[in-house]
Amino acid sequence: MALSPLLAVAAALAAGAVFIAAIGEKPLEIYALLFREAFGTGYGLGQTLFRATPLLFTGLAVALAFRAGLFNVGVEGQLYVGGFAAALAGAYLPLPGPLPAVAAVLAAGCAGALWGAIPGALKARFGAHEVINTIMLNFVAFALVSWAGRALFLPATVHTRDVAAGAQLPRLDAFVPVLRGAPVNVSLLLGLALAFAVALLLFRTRLGYELRAVGHNAGAAEYGGVSIGGTQLLAMALSGALAGLGGSNFVLGYKHYFELGFSGGAGCIGIAVALLGRNHPTGVIVASLFFGALSYGALVVNTRVPRELVEVLMALVILFAICARPLLERAARRWA
Repeated sequence: MALSPLLAVAAALAAGAVFIAAIGEKPLEIYALLFREAFGTGYGLGQTLFRATPLLFTGLAVALAFRAGLFNVGVEGQLYVGGFAAALAGAYLPLPGPLPAVAAVLAAGCAGALWGAIPGALKARFGAHEVINTIMLNFVAFALVSWAGRALFLPATVHTRDVAAGAQLPRLDAFVPVLRGAPVNVSLLLGLALAFAVALLLFRTRLGYELRAVGHNAGAAEYGGVSIGGTQLLAMALSGALAGLGGSNFVLGYKHYFELGFSGGAGCIGIAVALLGRNHPTGVIVASLFFGALSYGALVVNTRVPRELVEVLMALVILFAICARPLLERAARRWA
């Protein structure tokens, strides 16, 4: 049902309009201001794209795992581990030219893949449920980077030293002047390239077919000769790599250092992005842009409505995205 995401967004905006009207504001005026600021100026568009970038990575991570029948709730922890690894590689690897940036991005992906492979291995070997394991590993990741970071934090700060100049990802306003002042950087292009790569993997390769077969019917896939455990392990590792790469947006392209709390909940919102995008790379791109617009727009309308309203909207989108498809299918059967 291609209409279900659109209906979910429309229903969430309608429900949000009730809250806006209840506090004495005009819903259409607030929504117009929100989306005009998010897309109507070069700076606003750049901010929207910047905030959408980590959601693109985490949304792809959740979607890829879900296609294999796995629910990766640990993207937040994988994002943290990837960001921390990028900061270490970018600050301490003595490499010439642009190699520090390449090494730091690879370090982020490898660290995320390793962290994602842990619950994948537990699932494959012992049948341990990935939801429980990924939730627990989130807490382990937060504690681990907090402990490891204490030795690297600069005096009187809560962040590590800056990455080397060669490890910093260029900002897009250097090439697109209309975005001047916005922190959107080339990690956005990396995310779009990975979305294309994930689409090719899932729908144009044998491995992608096996991933989807395991997600659709593991028993039938195993009967057809697919290694269930190996496929699940690989899916979680790839999912973790995508989430880990999301840390490069902040660490290498914006602040140029790692600090606790840098993600802004991008891992959790990535679950909503994947749900709204129906676990398809194209849908994830659109959904991440929508949530990025909400995130930046919340800052603009904060003087008139509580910023928490946007969090309510995000929650409502998830709720209606879950409910819309079954309701549409039931209606289709009824009127068939």
